[in-house]
Amino acid sequence: MSPYISWSFDPSVLLGVVVLAAVYVTWWRRAREPGAPHPPGWGRLALYFGGLLAILAALVSPIDGLGQQLLVMHMAQHLLLLDIVPILLILGLTKGLMRPATRRVHAIERRAGFLAHPVFAVLLYVGIMWLWHIPAMYDEALGNSWVHALEHVCFVVAGTLYWWHLISPIRSRYRMAGMGPIGYMVSTKLLVGVLGIVLAFAPASFYPYYAHHPHYWGLSPSEDQSMAGLEMALEQSIVMGIALVVIFVRMLGESEREAQRAERFEVA
Repeated sequence: MSPYISWSFDPSVLLGVVVLAAVYVTWWRRAREPGAPHPPGWGRLALYFGGLLAILAALVSPIDGLGQQLLVMHMAQHLLLLDIVPILLILGLTKGLMRPATRRVHAIERRAGFLAHPVFAVLLYVGIMWLWHIPAMYDEALGNSWVHALEHVCFVVAGTLYWWHLISPIRSRYRMAGMGPIGYMVSTKLLVGVLGIVLAFAPASFYPYYAHHPHYWGLSPSEDQSMAGLEMALEQSIVMGIALVVIFVRMLGESEREAQRAERFEVA
């Protein structure tokens, strides 16, 4: 049996994407005015709009409807909202683009205290993933549209806070140095990867919602869950691998720049 495929075209999602696009384009054009520092290029615009397309893929495209029928597709939706959307949106930002809001961001960070610390971001990211995959919570989200929307918001907030500490264009008071970013990344991805392994190799399905619905694409509930678990573990591994390469390259670049500054001071 094949699942039902449809587009949702949720007005709230479409309106939200339009607003995000309009705000970004306004700031992007302002940051490219003559004399503006750190002008963003077209690549940044492409990255940001890639993030908006990822939102539409997760919440408007057939992925949303298929997630109600197959766990492996629901997992794809979660991973888009948790990692892909935040990464692309944040990479679309620059110091010049953030200039109108930098002081406000720093003020919020000071008032947030521990909530703005990288340790909290790790706990939130891992906790949200485990929480929403508890069978009772998972089935409740699938059966209640408001709870499902809350689940999506949780994933986006947790993912955005987590990736902000790694790839934010503005300096944070909790800036991680040395091996900090590597420990931050590895600890998180391993803890989430464990969840994927649990789902992949569980002897039976955890989720009554899928067990009591038709079985699509010839997949039993247990096989569907195993594929979703492997999907999670694989995505976390790939994202971690790419992020670690970027972090290492950035660390080498910073080390080289510091060495060059030291040489200039010695010459002077």
